[in-house]
Amino acid sequence: MQPLDRPQSLDLAKLPTKAPEDAIKEEIQAETKRLGDRLEELFDLLYFAGKQSLLIVLQGMDTSGKDGTIRRILKSTHAQSVNVASFKVPTPEELAHDFLWRCHKETPGVGEITIFNRSHYEDVLVVRVHDLVPEKTWRARYDQINDWERMLAANRTIILKFFLHISKEEQEERLLAREEDVTKAWKLSVGDWKERKRWDDYQQAYADALGQCAAPGAPWYVVPADKKWYRDYLVVRTIVEALEPYEKGWLEELEKVGAEAKAELAAFRASP
Repeated sequence: MQPLDRPQSLDLAKLPTKAPEDAIKEEIQAETKRLGDRLEELFDLLYFAGKQSLLIVLQGMDTSGKDGTIRRILKSTHAQSVNVASFKVPTPEELAHDFLWRCHKETPGVGEITIFNRSHYEDVLVVRVHDLVPEKTWRARYDQINDWERMLAANRTIILKFFLHISKEEQEERLLAREEDVTKAWKLSVGDWKERKRWDDYQQAYADALGQCAAPGAPWYVVPADKKWYRDYLVVRTIVEALEPYEKGWLEELEKVGAEAKAELAAFRASP
């Protein structure tokens, strides 16, 4: 799974949604557990070093697994350093501001992790598909998003954006499963079936958003998400690979802080 880190044209229909045929579920799950333990170490270093922040953006069609992906990431975090922000229909207060306002105030500070469950990209997806604003308005937002994400990256925010890519057939199976499983009944929504009728429109809107808003400092990852165990593996692996280059610097920062703390304690003990 290669990052999309430059503007390009995409055809999502040509990108895989399934796990490779030779992928063995039990082996992948064991590797995900190992990577999750590694991720916990890196998250701790990010928190205690306090030099960078991490913003994880999750987008996908209904039933693509955003909630499940968040649960898997949270297994490797501690509550004091992570926040999950969900973006639904804008409130009157949010509509009174620019479209990025409600997301900007949720971005993480140094040492913190924020996961966006949906995001600022809704304003080039839903508004486009439902014709809520003029085309001129939503097309201008691609550049505005790029400028905003570039500013965040320049101010020590590590940005990772995941599109959970499922097939139309898999979505139908998941929607039907919600009707049959009493424990998932709370997820039932006629709106999901209504939105499904706009599948092709959403696929084109996503393809354009991913292609227009791909940059080195804010890459997109298209995650084959038909199999939840494979989806979780790819997301965890990608986060680990993105954070590991910072590990040396974080360790050096912690050694520096530790040395300063020891010097202060020694000076305190030596004082009358």
